[in-house]
Amino acid sequence: MTASSQSSSQHAAEHASQASYDALDAWIDAHFDEQVRYLQALVRVPTDTPPGNNAPHAARTAELLAEMGYVAEQHPVPQAQVREYGLESLTNLIVRRRFGADGGGPVIALNAHGDVVPPGDGWTHDPYGGEVVDGQLFGRASAVSKSDFSTYTFALRALEALAAQGPAKIDAPGVSLKGGVELHFTYDEEFGGELGPGWLLQQGLTKPDLLIAAGFSYQVVTAHNGCLQMEVTVHGKMAHAAIPDTGIDALQGAVVILNALYARNLAYREVTSKVEGITHPYLNVGRIEGGTNTNVVPGKVTLKLDRRMIPEEDPVVVEAEIRDVIAKAAASCPGVTVDVKRLLLARALKPLPGNRPLVEALQRHGEAVFGEPIPTSGTPLYTDVRLYGEHGIPAAIYGAGPRTVLASHAKRSDERVELEDLRRATKVVARTLFDLLQSR
Repeated sequence: MTASSQSSSQHAAEHASQASYDALDAWIDAHFDEQVRYLQALVRVPTDTPPGNNAPHAARTAELLAEMGYVAEQHPVPQAQVREYGLESLTNLIVRRRFGADGGGPVIALNAHGDVVPPGDGWTHDPYGGEVVDGQLFGRASAVSKSDFSTYTFALRALEALAAQGPAKIDAPGVSLKGGVELHFTYDEEFGGELGPGWLLQQGLTKPDLLIAAGFSYQVVTAHNGCLQMEVTVHGKMAHAAIPDTGIDALQGAVVILNALYARNLAYREVTSKVEGITHPYLNVGRIEGGTNTNVVPGKVTLKLDRRMIPEEDPVVVEAEIRDVIAKAAASCPGVTVDVKRLLLARALKPLPGNRPLVEALQRHGEAVFGEPIPTSGTPLYTDVRLYGEHGIPAAIYGAGPRTVLASHAKRSDERVELEDLRRATKVVARTLFDLLQSR
């Protein structure tokens, strides 16, 4: 082949690809009102976790998918396991679609979680209303991450239409796709993911080659913090407040432990991560319970702490250090004893070899659709994605949402998603799937 003919062939391929991208975009635009109604229906079924009664939402999602021609495999986690975990009901969903006749090509999973923290106070919109105001859809989980149930479902539908496998064919140059797409809609992110993606992977129900997981539209996240959560129970001895010397004040012991932990928190600021978007480790005590009455020396106080770990840290070392700090502080309080229980150990996500084609495609199409560079970064959050990473599956976090968690109001009142971000993120994901599944 001459240089001239090779250049002409490459130009023709690029022209055909652009025509396919345009066709995907046009299909998503034409069906966007339907996509918004789908997201509204998802928001209108509560998934507050706790208490974590999320099987009804999975059933409703399966119904909505069936109306679009998809069979959603429903995988209920055994009830005894769910109860022991602290939840009420949990069913995970998988939708599988194949392209090409020979069964080859990569399988790309798209994972979003439906569980979410309770709405709390301060809402000016119904947290389960899915109300659209000034181009924003309001509701609990509208941004994190029922929005990406919608993003991923409609990206797949657009791709199927392009490949002439869906009910509405796209008028575009013939394309040959090879591989598979799986939708993983799970319900355990708020409790750590072990009964969501972790359970699906452990049961051998899925083993994709690549993963895109729920995120925001203006960055491709390839790394995130780990998280260690612990329950610290400080034991003393109850006594009447009129004769406090006959007791041992568990709260005073807890204060000594808290001061020791917060001193370590200051020292963590000197430990910095090399991952863009992640700063340093930190510790938060998010819940304290104890005592029986104002006129009783407290005999027991319970603390729940959250220690965020940067990707460079070893979780085993981190946990040992925390336990040592607690033990030494407790030892300085005569009569006080301490029980320490690990509640969660979520390892950090690190970029895996093999994620480059996925990341580059998301960045390329993100820039084309949003009109600005889409950087890679890390995030101080922890997510279910680490569980795929622990199974050797290269992953990236990308979906519908604003530039920051703060802007989304996630875990706060009036959570919302910009509908234009939803539309454009769907286009980015559809284009990315097209690139990764093209038959070479």
